[in-house]
Amino acid sequence: MGKSILFVYNADSGVFNTLTDIAHKIFSPQTYECNLCAITYGNFSIRVEWKEFLESLEAGFEFLHRDEFIEKYGLSEQTLPAVFLKKGEELELLITAEEVNRCRSVDDLKRLVSGKLDKV
Repeated sequence: MGKSILFVYNADSGVFNTLTDIAHKIFSPQTYECNLCAITYGNFSIRVEWKEFLESLEAGFEFLHRDEFIEKYGLSEQTLPAVFLKKGEELELLITAEEVNRCRSVDDLKRLVSGKLDKV
């Protein structure tokens, strides 16, 4: 039972939601509700520096949207976005929404994730 990292977006899955999110990020980025998505994705694809960082981690990783996370884990009260350390099916909060929302760049988020992983 290995450890992996679970990133949870504060956005729902699905084509319509994705298109709405893209438009929101373009036309009103200051009110977009998912800083994890805003930092790690451009308008249409994952940022190269974030993808390279993920591939360099010595842990597996997974991404879920809010609706998928609630369906799978039933944690509807969890403030998102958030990052969890996953051990089997057990989740431990690694990075809170407040911490993710303080990040302003991919580099900020990379430092945060690396720092937290160094402590576990």
